[in-house]
Amino acid sequence: MARNRTYNRRNIFIVVNVIILAAIFLTIRLGYLMILKSEDYAAQAKALHERERAIKAERGKIFDRNGIEIATNKPVCTISVIRSQITDPEKVIQVLSDLLGLSEERVRKRVEKVSSIERIKSNVDKEIADKIREYDLDGVMVDEDYKRYYPYDSLASKVIGFTGGDNQGIIGLEVKYDEFLKGIDGTILTLTTAHGKEIENAAEDRIEPQAGNDLYLSLDVNIQKYAEQAALKVMEAKNANNVKLIVMNPQNGEIYAMVNVPEFNLNDPYTLIDEIAAQYEGEALSSEKEMELLNGMWRNACLSDTYEPGSAFKIVTATAALEEGVVSLTDSFFCPGYKKVEDRIIRCHKAGGHGSQNFVDGIKNSCNPVFMEIGARVGVDNMYKYFEQLGLFRKTGIDLPGEANSIMHKKENIKAVELATMSFGQSFQITPLQLLTAASAIVNGGNLVTPHFGIEVKAPDGRKIKTLDYNISSSGISKETSETMKQLLEAVVSDGTGKRAYLPGFRIGGKTATSEKLPRRTGRYISSFIGFAPADDPQVIAIVLIDEPQGIYYGGTIAAPVIAEVFDNILPYLGVEARYSEEEIEKFQIGSFEMPDFIGKTRSEVKELLKIYDFGELYSIGEGDVVIEQFPLPGEMVELKSDLILYFN
Repeated sequence: MARNRTYNRRNIFIVVNVIILAAIFLTIRLGYLMILKSEDYAAQAKALHERERAIKAERGKIFDRNGIEIATNKPVCTISVIRSQITDPEKVIQVLSDLLGLSEERVRKRVEKVSSIERIKSNVDKEIADKIREYDLDGVMVDEDYKRYYPYDSLASKVIGFTGGDNQGIIGLEVKYDEFLKGIDGTILTLTTAHGKEIENAAEDRIEPQAGNDLYLSLDVNIQKYAEQAALKVMEAKNANNVKLIVMNPQNGEIYAMVNVPEFNLNDPYTLIDEIAAQYEGEALSSEKEMELLNGMWRNACLSDTYEPGSAFKIVTATAALEEGVVSLTDSFFCPGYKKVEDRIIRCHKAGGHGSQNFVDGIKNSCNPVFMEIGARVGVDNMYKYFEQLGLFRKTGIDLPGEANSIMHKKENIKAVELATMSFGQSFQITPLQLLTAASAIVNGGNLVTPHFGIEVKAPDGRKIKTLDYNISSSGISKETSETMKQLLEAVVSDGTGKRAYLPGFRIGGKTATSEKLPRRTGRYISSFIGFAPADDPQVIAIVLIDEPQGIYYGGTIAAPVIAEVFDNILPYLGVEARYSEEEIEKFQIGSFEMPDFIGKTRSEVKELLKIYDFGELYSIGEGDVVIEQFPLPGEMVELKSDLILYFN
């Protein structure tokens, strides 16, 4: 019996010790949880009973160089559902599907999905959102949001770009400067029960969103409009595939306009434009094919597509020859209409040849044999040296995504034939922007600029956040060569292949080109012209490319007038005054006179007055017999041949 009592005492002792140790452990653990970990578990408990909804931040606006909004925001709403709070799911499904234009099946999947919150649709117009609010549906959340809006629809669409459903940049400047434009979303925090239902009368926390910064560009809405109108006009007249046109300041690289017609509607970017849709009318497009077509529609060909520049590239060859001292303006050449290089006969664009001519005539006539000769004089090593100095082996660094690089021969593979064809712009490919940048360096005194749109970033309250800087480096082209090239290229316009770019009162320089597309002899061409003004002090430079024009396709005939039309509109706008020579005043009857007063005059009286004054076009608006308004206004000084607009009662 004594042994049993001893055994029992031992068991009791063990049990008591275990209980004491367990109590000590639990006490320590409880203290740890309640004291050391209290904040963590309080945060977890709070998170369990809090529901978070985002408040979208307003995206920064985009302005042109004059402060005109070209990308802004419209207030919209996001419709979401909280499954645990829905008391009448069928009514919710019916109302949302009807008002949002969604199928019942799609809405039902979202409503019945087990999640804390489920988005039904974003970018909902406020009018529709207000109608949804009127139903006062349990579990349906209507939150304020913003939708990107482009006031000019298709203007500069492939430059500006657009945003996605979450207001993030997709293409163009919208994606390039996304880090500045996007804001910081805010949040709404509401308290819920363990079952996910909001606690009535509980305080709601709100963290306000921070709007994005605004972006200011060098792009000018008015110049872009002029350029797009001119490009669209020639595209329709020549039934061309597309037209590309860039207008830039050659002194600093600021781009005033970049056109890729046909453009697309930025407010409806996922709808194919008519020119593309018409080619597939009646066909059921796969999602992959449709996406391929959309990517093509969004593509900015001015910087993403390469081409053989043709005779416009003679600007580079001539510059290299002058810099190396292997040609002078008085050097004599003979063009029989072709030149034999090794075993190949390479022809001039003029079948009968240009005969005897000096170097100045050679560039005015855009004579291929002349440039094959001076290309041979320059040699492969020096040609490639100037290609490098003028940035033709690298991207320009423009502040847009998707820029392509040139496609050049390896230097060791260039023989006499390749050198000959390269000298007049064939057998290699560059982008239009690369050529424009190289030409800018040649006419601006030798500075290689970085083409760009972005100027500065400002906060919504106008505070300057960042001034955007771009590299300007020396191209190695001397000021003397630059001055000579400006004179030569002005002669091309005044008395050469670029005559149709001539504008009385403005000194225009430029170079024409007609490039045959690959494969050869298919009758497909790119007609182009690069021009700058004023020729003695270039303030603007532009290039136009007309892709596969029908009928007459020579660059001097159809491309040069496009730049003339653009310059005629934008040079006075940019503050470049016309300076007429005596010869121009006499030839074009240039002068000025005081605008007479037509207001109150009858049609018969107007007819008599028009015999005295030399007007251009007369525009008569209204069906009445008496003039009630006119433009230009009475008493204004106007030039001869000015247009007159008369408004009748």
